[in-house]
Amino acid sequence: MSCAADRLPPALRHPAAAPIGVLAAGLAGTLYLYGTDPHEPGHWLPRCPFRLVTGLLCPACGGTRMVYDLLHGQFAAAWHDNRALLLSAPFALALLGRWAFEGLRGRRWRPSFTRRTQAAILLVAVAWTVARNVA
Repeated sequence: MSCAADRLPPALRHPAAAPIGVLAAGLAGTLYLYGTDPHEPGHWLPRCPFRLVTGLLCPACGGTRMVYDLLHGQFAAAWHDNRALLLSAPFALALLGRWAFEGLRGRRWRPSFTRRTQAAILLVAVAWTVARNVA
């Protein structure tokens, strides 16, 4: 039996392919977001399914606005949009950087988090979602 990865071309099986793809997609999204103000109606960003269903603010939507504000040097507005993501972004970027670095060295790398750490991350995300919708 062969898995799906075995059927990929050799270049896509390289350990750096996935992190480079994520970085390229992130760069493309960032370039698009730079010229698209998510604070204003009429942008081409997709509607948030969480907000459509619940009517509540979604942490990812606040993250989109936060990134837009950071790209335009508006740090106070970015803090207002999603301070939890703003504080955790350096850690996420460090993980992405390590993944890309190891991939470019030809090594596969995956961070390992304990169940307690995973639960803490989930708890903080849920608490932030509730706190920003209650306040």
